[in-house]
Formats: sequence, C-alpha cells, structure tokens
Amino acid sequence: MMRRIPEQETPIDHVQMDGLAVMKIVKHCHEECAGNLEVAQGALLGLVVDNRLEITNCFPFPKTYDESIDEEEYQLDMMRRLRRVNVDHYHVGWYQSSDVGSFLSGPLLESQYHYQTSIEESVVLIYDTQKTERGFLTLKAYRLTPQAIAMYKEGEFTPDAMRALKVSYENLLTEVPLVIRNSPLTNILMSELDDMTPSSVNFLDLSTNSVLEGHLRSLMEHVDDLNQEAIKFNRYQHAVVRQTQDKQRYVHKRMQDNAARAAKGEPPLPEEDLNKLFRPILVPPRLMPMIMAGQIDAYSQHISQFCSQSLAKLYMMQSLQE
Repeated sequence: MMRRIPEQETPIDHVQMDGLAVMKIVKHCHEECAGNLEVAQGALLGLVVDNRLEITNCFPFPKTYDESIDEEEYQLDMMRRLRRVNVDHYHVGWYQSSDVGSFLSGPLLESQYHYQTSIEESVVLIYDTQKTERGFLTLKAYRLTPQAIAMYKEGEFTPDAMRALKVSYENLLTEVPLVIRNSPLTNILMSELDDMTPSSVNFLDLSTNSVLEGHLRSLMEHVDDLNQEAIKFNRYQHAVVRQTQDKQRYVHKRMQDNAARAAKGEPPLPEEDLNKLFRPILVPPRLMPMIMAGQIDAYSQHISQFCSQSLAKLYMMQSLQE
C-alpha cells in the first residue's frame, strides 16, 4: 500500500528581504565568482513575524579550502558579534550563487534538509550572477517539500521508496514568494538619484546570446548524463528479468526432479535458499537522476524565457528598421 505524505502547511508564506541584505549578497557573489567557477555561500539572519520571514542581514561563509577556520565556530562567533551591536542574529537560512540557472544538486538538497530539520522556517536563497549581469535580477527563495524531507529521513532512494513517497523532480523544492523592502528614506533617495541620472539602459539589447549558449551547453551535458543513468537503470531491469526467469526455470526443474524421485520412492531433494543461489541485484539509487531531471527542467524554463524575450526584441528591432 502506498504511503501518502500529508501536505503540511509551511510555517511561512513569503520572505521579506531588506535592501542591505540583498546588496551584501550581490556584492559577495560577484566578487567571489568573478573570473572563476567558485560558488559563493553565506548565512542569512533575521526573524519570523507571523507567517513572514524577514531577512535583515547576512554574512559570507569562509572559503572551503581554508582548513585553518572551523566553519561552525566561525558562524557562532559572527552571530555573537552581531548581537553585541544590536543586529538581528537569528540564523534563518543560507544563500548560494548560481551560474545560468545551475544550482540544483545533491549537496544543496542535503544542506537544506539539515537546515529545515534544525530550523523549521529556514530557506535557501539562490542568486544568479550571469542573469543579473544581463539585466535580469534573479533572486529566489526555496524550501524542501514534505515529500523530500520524508525521503531524506528514510534515507532510501530506490524506485519503490520514491514511488511510495510520491517524490519526483517536480516536488523536490517549492519556491517561496520573495519581496525586497527598503526604508522610506532609501526609496526617496533612489527616486532622486533616478531623476538626476540619465537613463542609459538599452531595452533592445540583444546580447542574450551568450546566456542562451551557456544554457544550451549545460542542458546538453545534463541530458547526456541523464541518458547514461537511464542506460544503467535499463541494464538493471534486464538483469532482474533474466534472474527472475532463471529462478523460475530452477524451481520448475526442482519440481520435476522431486516428482521423478517420488515416483521411484526416493526422498525429495533438500530445500535450498534461492537468495543464496541467486543473489539480489543492487538497485541503482534514483536520487541523482531525479536531480538531473529537475535541473534539465530548470534549464528548459530559462531557455524558454530568454527565447521569448529575444524574439520580442528582434521583432521590435525589425519594426524600427522598417
């Protein structure tokens, strides 16, 4: 009988971020990821008000290759220092940079599982550096679904376990609405600066080709990897079918031999454990293929978005030239 995971209500319905926290995340991600493939990560600080998670501050994690720093002690020390200067010091999640929509991975899901099991309201913020550089501010908040949390609690990633929990790449993560909030004085200052600064944004900029190319290359790589996983699973299914047929033939032959021995008045052959004769075939874990499928779906959505925007710009440029 298939288990049904109840759709538990999330403790928060939206995330509210202060402009200061957003700018600190943007600055850290662009500095950390400039000219290399490093991933920037950091902690989010704030508090929960009713069903709203307010993120008021953040700080970066130390670089992983610096072994002289204890990451856990570093975070505790940072929160103690922030508390001394009357800054919100409650840990409410973490953030990570991404490149052209590539963020879904096993370590990210496992880290978010540990966060949500220890801090119920925690979220993970994903900031896309490449899309933001092209004029599309991309900052999204995600949480694990109850099905994904149940999957990690049981620790079984077999097809039967995932089918029983009704887990798929479509319900691994759920997006939480995010709102950026600035103080009234900051809004007044930004309005004055906007009036003083001439607009230099080219809304018909067609330089999205590099982003589309990066999406397509990453999509092809993930499709190839997913195809290899599908081949492995097909081999496993064929091996299971062959083993089942071998068992049936062996059992049928034993029945015939026992019938012949009974006709001669001889005792039947001793019972043998089929699991010792036919060792169970290990089931390939299905977590990584599911993550790959989710990443492919994310790439497809991003490509669809960029293509629709580029086509609209091309039609507008054609009309202007005519």
